[in-house]
Amino acid sequence: MSNGVFNVPPPVNEPVRSYAPGTPERDRLKRELATMADQAADIPLWIDGKAVETGRLGRLTIPHDHQRAWGHFHQGGADEVAQAIAAAQRAKPAWAALPWHERAAIFLRAAALLQTEYRDRLNAATMLGQSKTAHQAEIDAACELIDFYRFNVAFYQQALSEQPISPDGVWNRVDYRPLDGFVFAITPFNFTSIAGNLPTAPALCGNTVVWKPASTAVRSGAVIMELLTAAGLPPGVINMVPGRGAEIGDPVLAHPDLAGVHFTGSTPVFKGMWKTIGDNIDRYTAYPRIVGETGGKDFVFAHPSADVESLSQNLLRGAFEYQGQKCSAASRAFIPASLWPELRQRLGDGIASMKVGDIQDFTNFMGAVIDASAFRKLSGAIDEARGKGSQVTEVLGGEHDQRRGYFIKPAIIVASDPAYRTMREELFGPVLTIFVYPDERFVETLDLCATGAEYALTGAIFADDRDAVRQASEHLRFAAGNFYINDKPTGAVVGQQPFGGSRASGTNDKAGSILNLHRWISPRTIKETFVPLRDYRYPFLREP
Repeated sequence: MSNGVFNVPPPVNEPVRSYAPGTPERDRLKRELATMADQAADIPLWIDGKAVETGRLGRLTIPHDHQRAWGHFHQGGADEVAQAIAAAQRAKPAWAALPWHERAAIFLRAAALLQTEYRDRLNAATMLGQSKTAHQAEIDAACELIDFYRFNVAFYQQALSEQPISPDGVWNRVDYRPLDGFVFAITPFNFTSIAGNLPTAPALCGNTVVWKPASTAVRSGAVIMELLTAAGLPPGVINMVPGRGAEIGDPVLAHPDLAGVHFTGSTPVFKGMWKTIGDNIDRYTAYPRIVGETGGKDFVFAHPSADVESLSQNLLRGAFEYQGQKCSAASRAFIPASLWPELRQRLGDGIASMKVGDIQDFTNFMGAVIDASAFRKLSGAIDEARGKGSQVTEVLGGEHDQRRGYFIKPAIIVASDPAYRTMREELFGPVLTIFVYPDERFVETLDLCATGAEYALTGAIFADDRDAVRQASEHLRFAAGNFYINDKPTGAVVGQQPFGGSRASGTNDKAGSILNLHRWISPRTIKETFVPLRDYRYPFLREP
């Protein structure tokens, strides 16, 4: 047994490697990509520290080369869910009893391994399986996940250090326990770092987890499990069970020992899960914690004083990096009429210069959208806009072709109606819709922006006029959980911009901060009295 008040290493954000021509990281990553692209995988479930094969196979695909044979993954069902829950329950007592610094050391080691031995492997799996460029994979699968592991440990130590006051003769303290039961983590395809954080944040706090990764991100999920196992994570603490949504989710949500849900994904799916939990509330041992980050219809609002060059470049990055498949991506913009002619020219030139294709060609700015369903939804919205007449002034770009990969070139829809469908609905792709407003209606248009969509995730104001910044910040205070001034609404960094939104965008529990970890802790208050009580009677009871 170790005694000591331990301090974890101060966390720092992992530097982003450039992968510029001639750099050693570029050469290493290209070699890893070539090797992995030619390796067809057979990925099992991971339950109680063991590989589990079901024979019910899902196909692994490369979105920008979807006909290539890249292997399969095994899909779970009710039986495998039961095994995973049982494994989590067996592992819970020993894991929860482990001194906090021993748990912390595992995730710090995972960060160190990802920084070195696993970096190229996880980046390559993310690039191929999720069609990310080298830069997009680096800031996600490497840097952000390393940051989550480092900063969460520091946040956890901070949480444990928060203790109550104690008057003379009394010692008050708080014991930070894990939740009763197990946690269900459901992760999306678009961020490998989210896939690595949602199961591990609760686990750090002493919980055990059943994890369902997105079917389109199983290969990077398998690398995460390899990484955590190499770092020393005990069997049963995190159990990876890929499969169809209802076949995994229904038996998990029906289990009486469900302690919490850690979710990132679509708004309709999250609402459906919440309803199911509500319907099942009488069967649970405790009230499940429900934490979700869902959709967004993220805005960029420009004032006539905005710097047009900066505005245009931030729109191009904010809307089209990673094919717009970020819940924070700029998908609607409000532009003053005085800026529109110059901005239109710059945006048109920008999207014309963007190369779209295989991410193994490092000159491509964009890859493919994730699958055939996304391609149909996005191409349909673009084609619909071309025929909308009075509601749409013009459509720039947006050419699409799925013969080899699910490729959609960046599209800009100029809507004359601020309530046009693509100004309100989340498309989750490289489509930016712009509404041009009269300069003198700045304040009225701020109100249109604030109420024009059901979401409240991210947003930005571009203005050199400080009073305009102040007005926008006030009018849009509840329209975005992450608000940016003269910057794109994407790119939140762990420890710098805690991420999350409200309304239809989620519970705003701020991944990348101490606020999220508090959701996975069940505090116990302890009062110890040192002076014995000798008389039950209070002074006021005495006779005068």
